[in-house]
Amino acid sequence: MREPASPEEVDAWLRQHGWTPEHRDRAAAERLIAERVADADRQGFPLEPWEEVVDFVSRYVGHVFPMPQAPDRRFMPDPTLGYEDDAEDIVELASDIGRKLFPVGYETIEAGIVLMDDLGRFFYLHHTGPYFLGKDEHQALSSLMRGDQDEVDAYYV
Repeated sequence: MREPASPEEVDAWLRQHGWTPEHRDRAAAERLIAERVADADRQGFPLEPWEEVVDFVSRYVGHVFPMPQAPDRRFMPDPTLGYEDDAEDIVELASDIGRKLFPVGYETIEAGIVLMDDLGRFFYLHHTGPYFLGKDEHQALSSLMRGDQDEVDAYYV
């Protein structure tokens, strides 16, 4: 994976699409997360969120972030988006990396699910397999902005 975009570049990308650092919609985040928890339970593979998941979703929910190199591809910070039976894949990846995971968004066109682990790292679950987006929020947003991702094997336990 190449060097992350600067914080200023990531901030400009987010702001270009209506986001501000003050944005918080905790009620919407909690509602969407509850929907995701219910759907995972329905699938038979429970997922359990934690405070950092709620915080991340609340800061970006309601916005759509087109990727500059492929504007038809968009990052949508909505944990309810996914595909049928995706909870099993999320639980399997969580087991592989030895950490809790929860969806925090979705990337259109490729149908990839953006996941956060309980260390604050971000992963991307794609139909071709899982990928690593970043060790923190800034690196993950940079990866989403640029369309970067890295192999996930180094993060398996």
